[in-house]
Amino acid sequence: MIKIRLQLQSHTPFDPTSSHPPRSSPHPLYKGPLSALTTIIRREGVTGLWKGNVPAEALYLTYGSIQFLAYRTTSDALTSLPLPNETHLPAAAVSFLSGAAAGTVATTATYPLDLLRTRFAAQGTDKIYASLAASVRDIAQREGARGFFRGLSAGVGQIVPYMGLFFALYESFKPLCAGVKLPLDALGSGEAVAGVMASILAKTAVFPLDTVRKRLQVQGPTRALYLGFNIPSYEAGVLGTLKAILAREGARGLYRGLSVGLIKAAPASAVTVWTYERTMGMLQRYEEEP
Repeated sequence: MIKIRLQLQSHTPFDPTSSHPPRSSPHPLYKGPLSALTTIIRREGVTGLWKGNVPAEALYLTYGSIQFLAYRTTSDALTSLPLPNETHLPAAAVSFLSGAAAGTVATTATYPLDLLRTRFAAQGTDKIYASLAASVRDIAQREGARGFFRGLSAGVGQIVPYMGLFFALYESFKPLCAGVKLPLDALGSGEAVAGVMASILAKTAVFPLDTVRKRLQVQGPTRALYLGFNIPSYEAGVLGTLKAILAREGARGLYRGLSVGLIKAAPASAVTVWTYERTMGMLQRYEEEP
């Protein structure tokens, strides 16, 4: 929630000379993660921190299932792919390609839920959509099927290198972290550390595309109604949006909310790799049974 709000701020923080100030104030609505947290609670109540939670939960449940199924299927296919001289693809290449394919399939299949989460998170005290069902009807009627996939190219453009890098880095870090022991070993210390390191590096590398995705998701007939973000209209696609943000806000504009994203990624990555390793182990035992 806080990450999304920070990403949607389109003006340069602490820049009183900006030619595009917010409608309600000459200063940023949020000056950082803590400012966003306190401002949301003060203006919208504690429940404001959970806006978009229903589509977010549905997204996480379906995304994870599709992601691991696609990763396992692609990994098995690539591992058994015969190459000249009876060789096979290197393990790092298999991990990268499998992760990229899994991310693409899962992102595309669940993208409408991601878009709904963003739009609900961007709503202030004045509701644009009265309910989840109302939002689906409104988008379908006013924007058509394409409205549910605004920014998909940025989403796929982000997730392909992210998942590819994440799994490739994880497989590289895992043997290096094998001997690491933490006080709480429930998630597998070495695996957790490797997963967190891989996630931080991969997420930082692709974060600008995540910001572009969020900006594009709130385009359309309701764009001007989201809080005081003064979100510009981006009509030139992913590259055009990247250039527009750089020109107006500088490189810093592409990384707003990164710290919150990384804090969220740490425990999520530990759980992800724990689930992945246990699922793979269970499947391997199942395949080895007579």
